[in-house]
Amino acid sequence: MPALTCALVEKLQTMADPRRQCANLKHPLVDIIIVGVCGVLGGCEDFVEIATWAKGNEEFFRSFLALPHGIPSHDTFNRVFALLKPSTLQEVLLPWLLERRGLPGDWIHVDGKTLRGTGRSTPKLKALHVVSAWAGQTGLTLGQVAVDAKSNEITALPELLKLLDLHEKIGTSDARGCQKDIAETIVAGGGDYILAVKDNQPTLHAEIQAAFATAPTPPARSSRLYTTEEQGHGREEQRTVQVLPARGQLSAAQLALWLGVLSIVMVTRVVWCEATGKESLEVSYFLSSLPPNARRIGSAIRGHWSIENGLHWVLDVVFREDARRVYDRTTAENVAFLNRLAVSLLRGDPGKGSLKVKRKRAGWHLSYLAQLLGFSSP
Repeated sequence: MPALTCALVEKLQTMADPRRQCANLKHPLVDIIIVGVCGVLGGCEDFVEIATWAKGNEEFFRSFLALPHGIPSHDTFNRVFALLKPSTLQEVLLPWLLERRGLPGDWIHVDGKTLRGTGRSTPKLKALHVVSAWAGQTGLTLGQVAVDAKSNEITALPELLKLLDLHEKIGTSDARGCQKDIAETIVAGGGDYILAVKDNQPTLHAEIQAAFATAPTPPARSSRLYTTEEQGHGREEQRTVQVLPARGQLSAAQLALWLGVLSIVMVTRVVWCEATGKESLEVSYFLSSLPPNARRIGSAIRGHWSIENGLHWVLDVVFREDARRVYDRTTAENVAFLNRLAVSLLRGDPGKGSLKVKRKRAGWHLSYLAQLLGFSSP
């Protein structure tokens, strides 16, 4: 009789098994997925490590799993995660994650990341590119969609957005996401957008540049101007956010093209580097359906960097995602999601220590692993 219970185990028991049902089926699907989730969370970097680590902790897993034939082999993990539809896995695990972590906050940042270890030159196989949605205020993954080999990130973004609860949320994207279809999808979902504008939208970019070039600087206490200063890591940075109403600044053609647009935004970054003694200037432009409030818009734009620093950087440095050689597309997508799930669980722990230390701790101390997953005695 299992000594521990967990809502995740109960939810996974509702998932249909993608394998052909036969007498040779030794390992329940829930056992394979749970051990996989725990292995990734505990610092394992491939299925061989997961199987080896789990066998060393078989007594712990038997406290809440059936394991009729012990811990599955690494080949079993490979086969199952190659059969399991990524969308099905997310449909079960994401609601559980939200229950475990709580509401995601107001900001939803979307961006893509290439899993470099999933590509090879012979035979020619492009590395898998995954577009993720990230709640920057809470450090929570909200879903992912893989980019089709014959497509690009622009086609994957609307698919991802349609899976999300956008009501009263602010969706942000880099310039690749500055597409009218993406703006329409966010507005149709009841949300607002802030989209970076660069030369991939040349007419819009030129109009925004011209508008700010001729617009007078707002008073210092105006809601249309917001300035912050930060120091750290040998750098001093001053960020100035200036906003203008879109109507009266953009042409009628551009106003008609971008559904719900209310504001255009210019962000100026002046950075002084202590090591080089040099100062650099960077100017970025944005389009938004929010009213022209510089503090609110500027905070959300600043928050967008959390998907780079708080998710992608962690996946590269702590999870060594780019180093993992996974050539099967479905397996690679499923493993990528397990990595993002693990980041979200580790970020939900208020205890001290870096994510790297917390991940190692989850593998060393099974009581801490059980705490992260929400286990309890029946």
